[in-house]
Formats: sequence, C-alpha cells, structure tokens
Amino acid sequence: MSASTLAISGLTPPAAPPQSGPAHPVSSPPLAVVAAHPAAADLAEAVALSQGDTAAREQTAALLRAQRRVLLTKVVAPVLGLLLMLLVWQLVAQTGDKQLPGPIATWDAAVKLFADPFYVKGPNDQGIGWNVLSSLQRVALGFGLAALVGIPLGFAIGRFSFLNQMLDPIISLLRPVSPLAWLPIGLMVFKAANPAAIWTIFICSIWPMVINTAVGVRQVPQDYLNVARVLNLSEWTILRKILFPAVLPYMLTGVRLAVGTAWLVIVAAEMLTGGQGIGFWLWDEWNNLNVAHILIAIFVIGGVGLLLEALLVAFARRFEYR
Repeated sequence: MSASTLAISGLTPPAAPPQSGPAHPVSSPPLAVVAAHPAAADLAEAVALSQGDTAAREQTAALLRAQRRVLLTKVVAPVLGLLLMLLVWQLVAQTGDKQLPGPIATWDAAVKLFADPFYVKGPNDQGIGWNVLSSLQRVALGFGLAALVGIPLGFAIGRFSFLNQMLDPIISLLRPVSPLAWLPIGLMVFKAANPAAIWTIFICSIWPMVINTAVGVRQVPQDYLNVARVLNLSEWTILRKILFPAVLPYMLTGVRLAVGTAWLVIVAAEMLTGGQGIGFWLWDEWNNLNVAHILIAIFVIGGVGLLLEALLVAFARRFEYR
C-alpha cells in the first residue's frame, strides 16, 4: 500500500521498531522547570543561605583579626616598650657603679615624695607640687604673651609681602639662637629672675607660632582673595571669613610646637635662676646628691609635657573646621 492510500484512509503508519544498540541520552529538563519545582527551590535557597553564612563568617573573622592587630598596636606595643625601658634601666643600675637607683628604689622614693607634694617648710623647701605649679605659671605667662604677639604677627607677615620681606631676615637671624642665650638679657633688663624666665619663654616660643601662621596664610588659594576683592570685603571680614578658617590647622601646629619649647626652656631657665620651680627643685636635689629625686623630676617633666600636648591636641580637634 502506498503512502497516498494511507493518507486517504486516515490510517497512520506503524511505529518504527526499536533499534538495537546504545540508547541516546535523554536531555535534562530546562532550569526554569527545576526552579519551579518546590523541592528544587528549597534546595537553591539553602545553598544561597549557606554561601551567605560562609561569607559572613569570613568577614567576621577578618574583622576580629583587624581588631586584634589594633589592640596589639595600641596597647601591647607601648607596654612592651615601657617594660624594655625598665629592663635596660635595671641592668644599667646593677652593672654600673651602683649610684644610679633602679626602678624599684625610685618607685619607693616617689611614693614617699608624693605622699605630701604640697608641704611648705620655707621659701626654698617646698613640695614638688608647688614647684610644678610655679613652673606652669611662668609657662602660661610667657606662652600667652608669645601667642598674643606671634599669631597676629604671623597673619600680617603672610598677608603683606612687604612686611614679610622686612621681617624675614630678623626672624632668620634670631630664631636659631639658643634659649639660654636670652636669659642674661632678661636678667639685665628686668633685674629679677622671675620676669627674666618669663622673657626667655616668650622669645623662644614665639617663633613657631609666627612661622606656621605665616605659612598657613600663604597657602590660602589666591582665588578666594580675588573673590573677596571683587566683593569689596573689608580686611577684617577677610580675616574672619577666609583666612582664619584656612589658617587654623597651621596655627594650632605652631601652638603645639611652641608650648613644647616653652616647657623645655623653663626647666633650664629655673636651673640657672633659682627660686621656685621644677627646674630649681631638680638642681637642688642634684646638690643634695639625691639621684632618685632627680629621676622622679625627669619623669614629672616628661609627664607634664605629655599632658600639655594631649590638651592641645584635644583643643585642636574641638575647634577643627570640617
């Protein structure tokens, strides 16, 4: 029977017999069908959650490692440095001529000394607390006068080129002079040790404030000043609205350098002038051959300087323009 006869009669040809040999692979259903199946969807969600949990655990572990590194850097490292210093100090005290007291002996002397730091037994026999306060008073006066003169002078030098050219040779000549070289001039002019020490602090701490403030003024973009000139702003308005916010970081850096210089100078000045102060107290303990008290004075001077630096850093952050 022909194919046309089959088509007319409506009969279909018989199915082909199965072929022998290897079966052809059956294609997998589409992914959309798998995803549509409830069990497959639950499995995919579980895999995604597992991967997300793994990434979260890795991020948490990395954060913990970073926190441990910060802890080692900020806490453990300084403690190790202090322990190393104490160890070297103890070795030097044991291997030397035994005149240098070790850390334990110095600590015992400090406990006795600070048990009554504000005693008064005479004009030249007072506790270490009064001596520190006396030195801080001189530093405050000399440093305050230097700030009142140096900061406005730095603004003027940075703002006006003629003034800069006029004062630059004077500043370059006087700035490298040793602090103690100014002390005899103060004694000759003021005829007293206390104002001479304040004068020495003033003349030595003024230069960082002048120079840093002037540099800050020169760093202000010229476009700002051109706009101020176009708007016909007064010099006072330019100072308040443009110069001061831009110069403040430079100015505070100069203040920090100046207060460190002032604290260094006062100790040396008081050792020469006598009277009352931590420098005089240190020199008096040397004359009494009390080496433990000398070491205590060194740590007190360093601690007070560190405290002054921390206060100025906090002040700078408080008034920083953002």
